[in-house]
Amino acid sequence: MPRLHKIIFSVLLAALIVLPFVVYPIFAMKVMCFALFAAAFNLLLGFGGLLSFGHAAYFGGASYIAAHAAKVWGLTPELAVLTGTAAAAVLGLVIGALSIRRQGIYFAMVTLAFAQMVYFVALQAEFTGGEDGIQSVPRGDLFGLISLEGNIALYFFVLTLTFGGILLLYRIVHSPFGQVLKAIRENEPRAISLGYDVNRYKLIVFTLSATMAGLAGATKSQVFQLASLTDVHWSMSGEVVLMTLLGGMGTIFGPLVGAGIIVTMQNYLATFGAWVTVIQGVIFVLGVLLFREGVVGVLARWLKKPL
Repeated sequence: MPRLHKIIFSVLLAALIVLPFVVYPIFAMKVMCFALFAAAFNLLLGFGGLLSFGHAAYFGGASYIAAHAAKVWGLTPELAVLTGTAAAAVLGLVIGALSIRRQGIYFAMVTLAFAQMVYFVALQAEFTGGEDGIQSVPRGDLFGLISLEGNIALYFFVLTLTFGGILLLYRIVHSPFGQVLKAIRENEPRAISLGYDVNRYKLIVFTLSATMAGLAGATKSQVFQLASLTDVHWSMSGEVVLMTLLGGMGTIFGPLVGAGIIVTMQNYLATFGAWVTVIQGVIFVLGVLLFREGVVGVLARWLKKPL
């Protein structure tokens, strides 16, 4: 890891440790969950070159499974999150195996279609609670020992999961596997000519991205003690695209910044009601016009160092 990245991660970790004592812990945990979600999506789009319009399926699907596992099956928090993440991985593997047969806009539309199918299941299935969702999800005791009913204890559990997930994504991107992904993104025919099984790499990165998105969704269900249709709605897939592009597609820290900006706006501009989406749209347009590589992308260009 370059020295600059070590410094950024160290400062970020220090800031996150202090954050729950400065702002409302639930808000801080929401930012972390969506930062991980955006980073997972960026792995697929920014480094794999695959635009998915259906990532809410894995985020929301894991949220429902984790909430059900905690409330109905009585699993401890770590097992509930693990169950939701595993469900997202299986869902990503199945959908990915079918979606990667298409490219470009056709790939995006197929992923959207599958996400709408997951939304329909969440709306109609008995265990999901329909329009009410799964409410009053118990936070339980971590490993059966540490109560997570308090926001501070839960915060550090969420911090461990999200920060660990982001470090894992960083390792994936900077591994030989990640380098092949970048080659496929830049010139797929060239990668094929070099003997790489492109579809296998696409399926692996799709599944990994879905798994990490599932980890974010499962964690969010523990934070808010709720799994709802909002988590699997198509607008959630749009939000994560917005976060990634605004922060900087194909960068490590861009999605984290983008998620922080969007979630902060939603939280502090909530009094504007429906106008929040209009304000988001204006900021997105300005971001595209002024920061074409995203906020972090432009900063990386100015510093002439990858971020």
